This record gives sequence, C-alpha cells and structure tokens, in this order.
Amino acid sequence: MDLRRLEMLLRLSQAGSIRAVAEDLGVTTSTVSQQIAALAREVGTPLIEPVGRRVRLTPAGQRLAEHAVTILAAVDAATSDLDPTAEPAGTVRVAGFATAIRRSLVPLVRDLSTSHPKVRLKIHEHEPLEALGLLARDEVDLALTYDYNLASTTADSTLETAPLWSVDWGLGVPTGETAAEQGATTLVHRYQNSGWIVNSRNTADEEVVRTVASMAGFAPFIAHRVDSLDLVQDLIRARLGVGLLPLDQPTHPEVAVLPLRDPEVTLRAYTAVRRGRAQWPPLALVLQALRR
Repeated sequence: MDLRRLEMLLRLSQAGSIRAVAEDLGVTTSTVSQQIAALAREVGTPLIEPVGRRVRLTPAGQRLAEHAVTILAAVDAATSDLDPTAEPAGTVRVAGFATAIRRSLVPLVRDLSTSHPKVRLKIHEHEPLEALGLLARDEVDLALTYDYNLASTTADSTLETAPLWSVDWGLGVPTGETAAEQGATTLVHRYQNSGWIVNSRNTADEEVVRTVASMAGFAPFIAHRVDSLDLVQDLIRARLGVGLLPLDQPTHPEVAVLPLRDPEVTLRAYTAVRRGRAQWPPLALVLQALRR
C-alpha cells in the first residue's frame, strides 16, 4: 500500500469530506479521489461510498483507517529512530540478573528520567541463560549477563557483547572459620564433606564449584539449589552448607566470605545485544551510560 494514499484515507476518516482533505494537503479534490480509488484497487475492496453529494468510508475503509493510525505512527517512529541526530526516545527492554539491575540499572533509571525523559527502561529479572533466550527471541533489546573466569561462556556470533564490570567471589562459610593466606584448593578441600549450595537457575557457579573441588581432589556434594544470595546466607547460617558469595557485598554477621586465591574466582558481567541493533538511539544511549 502506498503510504501517501493511506494518509489521505486516514485524513478523510477524520475530516469527513474529500474537499477538507484536499484543502489540508494543498491538492485538488480529484487528486484525493483518484488516490483513494487507487488505494481501493491495491487492497481489492471499496473504501468509500456515496451518501448524497458526499462520501463516507465503507466498513472496510474504516477498518483500514484504524490500521493506518498504527502504520503511519510506526513509519514516523522508524524514521526518527534511523536519524542519528534525533533525540533518543522509546522503551528499552532489559533482561538482567539481580545484582546488575541493582548496581547498574537502578541508578541509570534515575539519571535518564532527568537527562532523557523520553527514554524508558522496562526491566525483567532473569539469569543469563534466560536473558539470552529472551534476547534471541527478540523479546528484549538488551541482556545483562555474567560468567566466571573458571566457567567462561562461548561467544555467540549473532550477539555483540561488551564487558560491564567484574567482582571477585569467595567461599561463604559460618562466621568463626578462617583461612589465613590459604590457596583456593586447600581452603575448598577443608569443606569436601560439607554440602554445597549452588544457583537453581544458572549452571555457571556450579561449574566453578566443581572445577575448584576437582583441583582439590574431590567431587562436591550439591546439597541445595537456590536463586537468592540472601537465602544462600540463611542456609550457611543454619550450617546446612557452604557456597560462593561476592566479596564486595555485606553479609550477615554470622556469615564470613573467605577469599579464594590460586585460582581466584571472578564474576564478569557483560552487556549483550543482537548484532546490528546497538545503533538504535535509545539503546545506544543506555549502553553508553552503562559502560561509563
């Protein structure tokens, strides 16, 4: 369908007469009539019908005019999005893990509401595999994911990724247990008979646990699978197991996080977008703000 003809039909539905449309567009009434007749041939059904000396839209014409509102608005939005000089505007859909949302997105929302009020974030909390699945299905525009230095993810050629930040993790144990300058394998070996707590929605930290335990010469017993780091601490406090926790986050007084050395365990956060999408102005703005 020709967009100019579609616009004429929409204007006719609003103005109520061909003369009014012609005057509004600065063309003759015959031009408007001819263009709407051509549109009717394109869609294969009459769009207007005579009523005395005037015309009115047929039921098909009215339905097409309703679609025209959405179609023409989408064309305007696409034109604006492709203009590199246009002010960023639109909703950026983000799927990310809880720590990245708190650390990176929440402060960004506050800043954007002041600096770019036409850009909004729609936030979904998901673990990396879930977030990447949403990204692959084009249900979100941006994914905040992570891996570990001991459990790296395989690059996906359909995505563009960039480092966001990193943080060292340690072994969460009940308070009172120490490990003065012990290497990771020595420290982990002390807990070979303990139950281990791993993530219920992602496999990366379990892979790290199994890797470090293997280096210490044993296979860990995975006792609990939970998603919340607060719940991990509750289980540790109850002496139901040990598990990985970030070193840069405060813990309950009854939980200590012992550093892991040789090898260290580092969580690495990333941004991920579908290849070719990063230049969309609202998304480009969010990516730049995150990387700052």
